Formats: sequence, structure tokens, C-alpha cells
Amino acid sequence: MTEKLFLSSLTRISPLTRCGLDIEPRSRSTWRTGDYVVIELQTTRSQNVELADGRMAEAFCGARIVGALGERSATLESVGTWRAVGDDGAINMMTSAGLIGLITSRSALMPPAVPACYLGHAIIDGRTVAMTDFVPAPSGARFDIPIVLIIGTSMSSGKTLAGRVIVRLLKNRGLKVVGTKLTGAGRYRDVLSWSDAGADAIYDFVDGGLPSTICEEPEYRRALGVVLDMIAAEAPDVVVAEVGASPLEPYNGTVVLEELADVVGFTLLAASDPYAVSGVMSAFDLRPDVVSGVAASTSAGIDLIARLTGLPAVNVLRYEDYSRLDDLLAERLGL
Repeated sequence: MTEKLFLSSLTRISPLTRCGLDIEPRSRSTWRTGDYVVIELQTTRSQNVELADGRMAEAFCGARIVGALGERSATLESVGTWRAVGDDGAINMMTSAGLIGLITSRSALMPPAVPACYLGHAIIDGRTVAMTDFVPAPSGARFDIPIVLIIGTSMSSGKTLAGRVIVRLLKNRGLKVVGTKLTGAGRYRDVLSWSDAGADAIYDFVDGGLPSTICEEPEYRRALGVVLDMIAAEAPDVVVAEVGASPLEPYNGTVVLEELADVVGFTLLAASDPYAVSGVMSAFDLRPDVVSGVAASTSAGIDLIARLTGLPAVNVLRYEDYSRLDDLLAERLGL
């Protein structure tokens, strides 16, 4: 029986979703970040797989999954890299989107990783293929679109949720909005949720050829240039851009802050804790326009943020706070 082949969402920029592929093992010394590889699950426990269209599927023992070699350094979930894979070929899916490597550390709050083995690289027309093979060259056009920048004190601090609310508020003003996630570990559902909120187009670093943004700075700058070029071609009125994880983590968030400094018109800091707001402000000499996220879930948190920093905070889970956020956006962006 032929085992089912699951194409993870990291394959969505490639022709792997439309054509057949062969599988051939390659020497460990030739592996590179972004290579498309095939792994096979080795357990009776199931593995959730985010497919190329963003739909979640459940894969079981013996299922084969196509993903991309990469690295992850999640403070609240797991840490791992393809560089840690040994001669035995033991390997893991480090995210449901198909980020492939060996998990070397995980939070006690996370279940054990589903074991898998490396079967080989994905082969098309006799050659191995990688994410960067399917990325267009940027035009070099100057990016001068106003940006609403969403940063966080950590992962799972409320950035994507705040972005959905902001997209809706901007669309309600009749603006053309592009949503983008510029750093993090590839998961399509984050930016897809912004499309559901009304964004006219969505892009992320996967479109630039990266499985995650843990990479050398020149490589990240190349991918960022590709993504910004794609966004500029849409000619939006405003861009809502999320920096995944936090700028202090090894995902090249500081490069985003540097590259986009001249076009950022509004900054929202999603905080997991009121005291973390002061930490990010101090580390980057940054004063956001508003604070949101887990830290602003109650009036006590909002009051503490105001006492510690003097910044306004909004709870984006409360419809009653939308008008305040909308007024702040209008004031800063000149709407």
C-alpha cells in the first residue's frame, strides 16, 4: 500500500503541490536550510499537519510528510534544528507547518515530539529542490507605504489577534490593507486569519523563501526585500506587519525594526506581562503607541501598564475598546 503523502504549508510556494516528486536520500553534509525533505512518522500517536491551503489534517504512523529543513527557538514551546539530526535519521516536525529538524529542548507544557525518520530529499526532474528555488527576484522598488507594526514581548502574547482587529478597523475606513508576518517560524494560519479579517492580500517570510527567520542576517535581508517588493506591487494604503516572537529572540526582528524605521506610522506592543513592556522599551529605546495582548486582559493590567510606562493600553477582546484603538490609529496615521 502506498502511504499517504502530506504536503505541509511550507510547500505552498512550490510546484510540489501540483506535480509529482521522487524521494532520494542525500548526504548529511549537503543539507541546507530550506531544502524540501520527506519524513515518515514512526509512532501510533498522530501528528497535526497544516496543509498547503492552510487546512489542518491528522497524520498517523507511516504517513509521509513533505516539509523544509529549518530552525526553531520558541520560548514557550520547543527548540530545534536540522543541524542536530544524526546518522540515525531521527527527526521531528517542529511546527505543524512542516518546519523539519530535531527537537533538542521543549517546554514541560508541550507533549513529547512525535518521532519520525528522514526518508530523503524531494526530487523534481532529477534534482533536489529548496524553498529559494521558487522565489522571484525583487524589483528593487523603494518601499514607502505606511506600516502599522505589531511587536511582542514573547510568542503567544497576542500579536496576531491584535492584527486581526486592526485590519478590520482599517478596512472599515475604506483602506486597501495588506497583512504580513515578517519574522517567526512558518505557520500559514496566522496570516490566513488576517485574510479572514478582510486584508486585501497577505504575505509572510515563506513567500521570501524562508521556513523560519532564524538564519544569517544577509539571507534574511534578501528574503525581507522579496516580501516587501511583493507588498509594494499590491499598492496598498497601509500595511499591517507582525514581527513574530519578540525582537530580542534570534529571528532577525531587530533587522525589521531597522529596515522599516522610516515608514512605521503606528506601533502596537503585545505584552505577556506588564513589566515586560518596560523591558522591550528599554532594550530598543522604543516607545509604542499602544499596548495590548495578555497583559491588557484586565483593568488591573491596563492600570499597571499606565503606572509603569505612561502608555495607553487596550483589550482587543473587548468590543468596547475598539473605538479607542481606532482613534489612536487615526491620529497617528493621519486618517
